[in-house]
Amino acid sequence: MSELSRREFAKLVGAAGIASSFPQQPQTSRRTIGIQVGAVSFVDEGVEPVLDRFQRDAGINALFVASFTYGRGIAGRQVPGQPLPDHGKQEYDPEFHGGNFARTHEQYYARTSLKKIQGSDHPGFDVLASVLPQARSRGMKVFCWYEDVFRRDLEGIDRLQEVTLSGKKASTLCFHNPEVQAFWQALTEDYVRSYAIDGVMWGSERQGPFGNALGAMHGGARSNPLEVTCFCDFCKREAKSRGIEAQRAIDGYTKLASLVLESRAEKRPADGYFVSYWRLLLKYPEILAWEKLWTEGQQSTYANIYQLAKSIRRDVGVGWHIWHNNSFSPFYRAEQDYAEFRKYSDFLKVVIYNNCGGTRLASYANSMSRTILGDFSADEVLGLTYKVQDYQGANLAELGRKGLSADYVARETRRAVIGVAPHPDESAPASGTLGTPKIWPGIDIDIPTGQDEKKTEPQDVRDAVRAALGAGAEGVILSRKYSEMRLANLRAAGEALRG
Repeated sequence: MSELSRREFAKLVGAAGIASSFPQQPQTSRRTIGIQVGAVSFVDEGVEPVLDRFQRDAGINALFVASFTYGRGIAGRQVPGQPLPDHGKQEYDPEFHGGNFARTHEQYYARTSLKKIQGSDHPGFDVLASVLPQARSRGMKVFCWYEDVFRRDLEGIDRLQEVTLSGKKASTLCFHNPEVQAFWQALTEDYVRSYAIDGVMWGSERQGPFGNALGAMHGGARSNPLEVTCFCDFCKREAKSRGIEAQRAIDGYTKLASLVLESRAEKRPADGYFVSYWRLLLKYPEILAWEKLWTEGQQSTYANIYQLAKSIRRDVGVGWHIWHNNSFSPFYRAEQDYAEFRKYSDFLKVVIYNNCGGTRLASYANSMSRTILGDFSADEVLGLTYKVQDYQGANLAELGRKGLSADYVARETRRAVIGVAPHPDESAPASGTLGTPKIWPGIDIDIPTGQDEKKTEPQDVRDAVRAALGAGAEGVILSRKYSEMRLANLRAAGEALRG
């Protein structure tokens, strides 16, 4: 070991020691009140003023810092056309680039060609190095919040990209590609070894090819069934090891794409839509086998991140952002088995965004009424969704304007709490060091919606926070990002906690 690496090693070990030396409130006696915040807010407003506001106005004790993403959603400023927040800079930044907002330590990225990820939006500003000391002095925990969103123009990304049904390179990365797994492990190791953080939260708002082909998500009506993924050589190799014929899967998805396009063109099959889709699944069981292949690749990423982080520091918390589609699509929900998450999770941030949820659910219902559920009107698909997902809301015409209710928040929270609880027949907890994963629902504050659609009000926040905690959550995470939140709505979260 060189002298430089020895010094670096000593520094990293010391950092890990710092993390465990701070007194921690036991989870059983202190709720986690978190907020998602990007580097842009600390640059615009200053670290100390932001943290002072978080504690004073909302009782925040955990920061989920957007440390890596190429998406504007969790790391940029506000979105054009949305109400301006009453803090920070009052302009939209069209030059957002993204990347790693902390310092990238190159020694961890030897096994992946995706190495040059240093963000350029805030030159010289390391968000973790800047925030950690101030957060520690206030007794606030710090989690790295990083997500599965990339740009096509990154050096080395072409070796990691998924391949679509039509043979094109996608902007998304393939979970069965060893370099992709190596990248996520490198980034995790970089954060856990280099900084005295309390935990990591990774998010992957993606689903497999079957759900994407159907358009089974909000915004799904715009999806192209010929561009579903992944059909790269790594996936074909993995499929072969499982006895799945890749060409049969490709043929099945090609026929599925044709059926979707005909359905959207309102060319109703003689036996109707649902029967025709089900018949295709019977003829090509490889369609669902390939869906399972994709999903298990994503799940292996959770497990790999968890195991690596715990091998470095047993006390680091590891959890996941669970995509909002979990509330809409029963196909996606079936793949998000909370009991399985217990094997590699300390906490789950289940997205339960009720204000923007009405708009998103309406979009999902409209999309599905044009494919596999084409025998039903969009209103009927919405009613079916309410029944299957076990919550209620407004009718389709009013859904975007009204949003979803606090009762929806309570029901989805309760379902998650029950889902991660040990089965009575189990003799020991299934997860790692902390037993049953904590449920910290994501609470919607000023997430963008369209004109004349539901906008967040203080009472919405108060009701949602109380509903989540009343349904058994051990905390909440205020979302999507502080930079787009209005201060009255942020204060409302604190009022709910005090009330």
